[in-house]
Amino acid sequence: MKTSRILTGLLATGAMLMLPQPAAAQDNTDAKAQPAALEIEPQVRSRDLVGTFGGQRVSYRATIAETVLESDDGKPEAVVVTTSYVKQPRDASRPVFFLFNGGPGSGSVWLQMGAFGPKRVAIPSDARDDGAPPYPLLDNPDSLLDVADLVFIDPPGTGFSYLTKGTDPKKYYGLEQDAEAVAKVIRLWLNDNGRWNSPKYLGGESYGTTRTAMVARELEGGTFNDVGLNGLILISTILDFAGREPTPGNEMAYVVTLPNMAAAAYYHGKVQAPSVEAIVEEARQFAIGPFITALLKGQDLPDAERAAVRAEMARLTGLSERYLDQADLRVTSQRFYKELLRDRGQTIGRLDARYTGRDFDNAGEYPDNDPSFYGIDAGYTAAINSWARETLGFETPREYQSIGREPGRHWQWSTGQGRGAYLNVAPYIGQAMRQNSQLRVFNAQGYYDFATPFFGAEYSLNRMGIPQDRVELHYYDAGHMMYVRDEDRAKLSRDIRAFIRNR
Repeated sequence: MKTSRILTGLLATGAMLMLPQPAAAQDNTDAKAQPAALEIEPQVRSRDLVGTFGGQRVSYRATIAETVLESDDGKPEAVVVTTSYVKQPRDASRPVFFLFNGGPGSGSVWLQMGAFGPKRVAIPSDARDDGAPPYPLLDNPDSLLDVADLVFIDPPGTGFSYLTKGTDPKKYYGLEQDAEAVAKVIRLWLNDNGRWNSPKYLGGESYGTTRTAMVARELEGGTFNDVGLNGLILISTILDFAGREPTPGNEMAYVVTLPNMAAAAYYHGKVQAPSVEAIVEEARQFAIGPFITALLKGQDLPDAERAAVRAEMARLTGLSERYLDQADLRVTSQRFYKELLRDRGQTIGRLDARYTGRDFDNAGEYPDNDPSFYGIDAGYTAAINSWARETLGFETPREYQSIGREPGRHWQWSTGQGRGAYLNVAPYIGQAMRQNSQLRVFNAQGYYDFATPFFGAEYSLNRMGIPQDRVELHYYDAGHMMYVRDEDRAKLSRDIRAFIRNR
């Protein structure tokens, strides 16, 4: 991957700018001997808009642009689409916040149209299905445009971004390959917009937090062209993947999900407690005390100790002791989704346990689908297509990949440190913080998120090598995408706004 091209010029509303190709380095004879290279003219569309964010009236320029990433021999390999929102007139002293979602394979639609963009899609805030269109596209006063310029990145294979014909997916679909491409796009955006000396924040959601660690290593870990960062903003964090793999013998997967089970049981009235915070704290202490001790003893666990652990686990999770005994105290998240409300004929969500669904029948071991995903996805897909195509004027026959399949099919998880199931990128965050004395970390977690359990994030971020005095932990009364709940979207915005202002 060599020097790439990006166009983010200041354009009139709806206009597209075409720049001439650079002159060929060879003479005419050499040029004729070479096969014609694929030419891609990057598309750029901009509009000047006004909105009120964080109580401030802000004039801003919205720009959706293509960046062409080329191979060493100049062949276009990938086209990456960014959507940026920059306050006008431009102020290079303002912070700039680079954002992406996860997957791998997810476009930035979720953070852009749900949390921080100037517009948001209106879906039910109380864990109900989003139903059928039209889905209102509303002004978003919780956007962070009052404190930072925003750049949403759709990595290759997500959103409108794509690999060109003939490009080997292995060159872009992997932990390190993806991070290199995203870091390249960030450097080019800084070049084109004159923002190298601006305060810089980097953040993502879900696998986007894994990408954040990898991109931070790319930006800050090199020996040249180093990009200093002021903060990493992690939303629904997954850094240590051992915590999500309930393979036989990996007891940590059961430990980190137990507090989530207690929170979900509390929400659905299966256990009693003064608050979700109270039941969660009880579950934390039980998980790292009697529960993990019992699991580690394996078949040497005495009957009396097993009975005591089983009874407390039942009290915290709302599951019957009989069921827990049959599961040998090891209940996977998938089983929990089906079992917790089986007596009501309902399942609960993976991304957000507040959501409930009904399966074809009530006898199965696992739910048919995730009601917290099919309860929101249609509204977000409609919103991003309407905004990008109709408002910003982006023209493409390509479908927007909210959750693209191709990256996941080809993804290379290894960094040379072991199998993907036990990947841990948290040490990269610690390294970046140790090498940058002012780098801070903001972590946001929903209590009802089973996709990236909050206790797993706490565990990975308090390991050795991560300066604890520069890590902030924040919690929300929703799930993986806590911003679907109106109160939590506002709280998340306030919390991040304060984090950016306190640099």
